[in-house]
Amino acid sequence: MPVALLLSLAILTEVAGTVALRQSDGFTRLLPSAVVVVGYGISFWLLALVLKELSIGITYAVWSAAGTALIATIGIVAFDEPATALKLASLALIVAGVIGLNLGGAH
Repeated sequence: MPVALLLSLAILTEVAGTVALRQSDGFTRLLPSAVVVVGYGISFWLLALVLKELSIGITYAVWSAAGTALIATIGIVAFDEPATALKLASLALIVAGVIGLNLGGAH
């Protein structure tokens, strides 16, 4: 499986786990709590597979930044969190930072 697809799946399963974490109500709800554990477990497993091919710096930067940006966007869209100018500018800086790291050398 292509490394970019593995990394994308690692990001998506981490995001699913994080959304479920919000829904778990402090780990008092069984199904969302199980999704947290499974989501993070799969995400770290996929991340470990990606690290066989890519450097740790770029891999972790993309994984954490993309996850952060997706979670912030989900918070705005699905959970009515405020979309302030500072928040949107910060998201743009996250994306710019990952692009800069990629341009600086992916391996």
